[in-house]
Amino acid sequence: MDRIYSHPQSLRDVPTHYCPGCGHGLAHRLIAEAVDELSLREQVIAVAPVGCAVIAYDYWDFDCSEAAHGRALAVATGIKRVRPQNIVFTYQGDGDLAAIGTNETIHAANRGENLTVFFINNAVYGMTGGQMAPTTLLNQKTSTTPEGRNAQFQGYPLKISEMLALLPGVKYIERVSLGSAQDITKTKKAIKKAFTNQIEGVGFSLVEMLSPCPTYWGLSPCESLDWIKNIMAKEFPLGVIK
Repeated sequence: MDRIYSHPQSLRDVPTHYCPGCGHGLAHRLIAEAVDELSLREQVIAVAPVGCAVIAYDYWDFDCSEAAHGRALAVATGIKRVRPQNIVFTYQGDGDLAAIGTNETIHAANRGENLTVFFINNAVYGMTGGQMAPTTLLNQKTSTTPEGRNAQFQGYPLKISEMLALLPGVKYIERVSLGSAQDITKTKKAIKKAFTNQIEGVGFSLVEMLSPCPTYWGLSPCESLDWIKNIMAKEFPLGVIK
């Protein structure tokens, strides 16, 4: 029996460069499905990050712009102010959004820019060799913390969503997961809500996605999903934060 396969119009039917078990491909598809279901394909403009998803524009079949490392929300702010009729979103990893881009993230959120942000948290720098990220867990081993992250020397994992929730300009923040089928269903609902908020002019919305990185976690793809559920989600609890 032939398998029925529905491909989102907003997602190009091409192989990706991501490692086996990586969450980026799944996140890309969920965003593409939401864009199609909300009939946004001719309105949406994505701002791609510097990181593993630096060439996301090769996979999405709608308008995209590239930004310098950490400057995605500055670029998105400019696009949205010049073209307020468009739906503008950024797609950023923990290094792009929560390290070099912390300044842009905090101030765009504090201004209450009517933007949508998709924040991929895989607790490690994937593109540059598996170094410690702001979201790396305590005792987690990376190429720059081979004995595990130590709070005394490297500080604590940065909970950027909780930090942003304190700002009055922020209207919606939810942390979701790509770790199971049930979680993926909730993730898609959060993505659509974040887009709908912008359509309705609600203000700044961010969806943080806990995403697997088997390559630099040193785990199999299946083990990575278990690690999200049993370890990572305890440090970064799922649910609506604001």
